[in-house]
Amino acid sequence: MAVISAFRGLILAMILALAASTVGLAQKKASKAPDPARGKEVFQRCAVCHSATTDEKKVGPSLRGLYAKVKLANGKKPTDQAVRARINDGGDGMPAFKDVLSEDEKADLLAYLKTL
Repeated sequence: MAVISAFRGLILAMILALAASTVGLAQKKASKAPDPARGKEVFQRCAVCHSATTDEKKVGPSLRGLYAKVKLANGKKPTDQAVRARINDGGDGMPAFKDVLSEDEKADLLAYLKTL
């Protein structure tokens, strides 16, 4: 009986620890809103090929006023989904960044691009 009671206590403690860590991770993730300042830092990887402050075309098109444009270079409307897909998949000479940038970095980058 004592062994079963101790086993139940151990299982309950493990469940409570798992629940607490899950809640902590969810709160940490939820509290990190996209940040344009961090996105500006991420953009330094993009600045090799894209301008942010002028309409100058480098290797790729300028991203100044990206969200105000009627369409992207690929003809799609500049939405978060379309811009993120372009970042993830690349195309027309642009490399894919799907596995290079984290989801948080991409969210920060989109937040920064909206300020241009």
